Amino acid sequence: MTDHSKRLSELRANIDELDSELVSILARRAKLTTQVGQIKSQTGMPVYVPERERELIASRRDEAEKAGVSPELTEDLLRRIMRESYHTQNNRYRCINPDIEQVVIIGGAGALGKVFVSLFQKSGYPVAVIEKDDWDKAETDAILARADLVVVAVPITLTESVIATLNHLPEDCVLADITSVKVKPLQAMLTHHKGPVVGLHPMFGPDAPGMIKQVVVVCDGRGQSHYQWLVEQMRTWGATIHHSSAEEHDSAMAFIQVMRHFNTFVYGAHLQSEGPDLDTLTVFSSPIYRLELAMVGRLFAQSPQLYADIIFNNPDNFALLRRFHTRFGEALSLLENNDKDGFIRAFDSIGKWFGDYAKKCLVDSKQLLLKADDGEMLRKP
Repeated sequence: MTDHSKRLSELRANIDELDSELVSILARRAKLTTQVGQIKSQTGMPVYVPERERELIASRRDEAEKAGVSPELTEDLLRRIMRESYHTQNNRYRCINPDIEQVVIIGGAGALGKVFVSLFQKSGYPVAVIEKDDWDKAETDAILARADLVVVAVPITLTESVIATLNHLPEDCVLADITSVKVKPLQAMLTHHKGPVVGLHPMFGPDAPGMIKQVVVVCDGRGQSHYQWLVEQMRTWGATIHHSSAEEHDSAMAFIQVMRHFNTFVYGAHLQSEGPDLDTLTVFSSPIYRLELAMVGRLFAQSPQLYADIIFNNPDNFALLRRFHTRFGEALSLLENNDKDGFIRAFDSIGKWFGDYAKKCLVDSKQLLLKADDGEMLRKP
């Protein structure tokens, strides 16, 4: 063995030793965060405290810079470690309203319904699940008759019809839904239930491990003081609450969900018709294009019924898609007419409309793409 080889082996051994120490430190840290989680569950403190996280990261970045270590690397490591801590330290949450004797999740066996069932159970609430085969059972009426909270977590197409059956709930029972549209379900709840009503839209998919750092939109209906405990419970679970009118919510969802999902559907249909080799596309793609392709593939790995319900639910959104189709045609005509100057003018105008947000996206996306490339995400094995 040459001197260089010997020295390299020694250095690698030292690095291996330090890596093992890192694992040991992570294990010790996990024990401490578990204790933190236990205290939070007893006191009702939120799992996620943004101010605490910002202060911690700023302090460690400063220490890293003084030690000659990359502050960006330090922040990346801390954020990954903290994310793991948030999701592992809390097997129990504080029960904000111990007077609640029965929570009912209609559709609780569904993907998103299961998330709510788990969170309520971890907070110590008695939870009952009602599915479509349970409506004819005698005990179902008894369960609903003693319910303090009923959450409707069924597909969009069934939401209003299910709500229409809930006209004999206790008057002080809180009725809520968690569908991705709000105007019609909220109106249905107000019509068929005389008690407290609130529309909720968890802005995350069923693959999310919980509500930590997730946004939940709250559309007030009736009797806000009676369901404020539910809002505070979601904050305890780590959610960020955003209050909105049902009309404002649905208008935003036309752009966030309907237009994006339909555009992705068409992109996927075009790929299928053209027939490129997907493995070859990933080989030739930089991280940003692999991520964009991943977003297309992700859609088609999920329920077609779910996305059909979202897109077809409100025919008023079809006009938006038609306008998008028109603008696509207008942009294509710039190419067909070889109007590069027109393209540049349009590009510049759109960039000015996005303003500083575009610059923020450029900076933030660079960090995201570096992380994606580190893991060789979605490359051909």
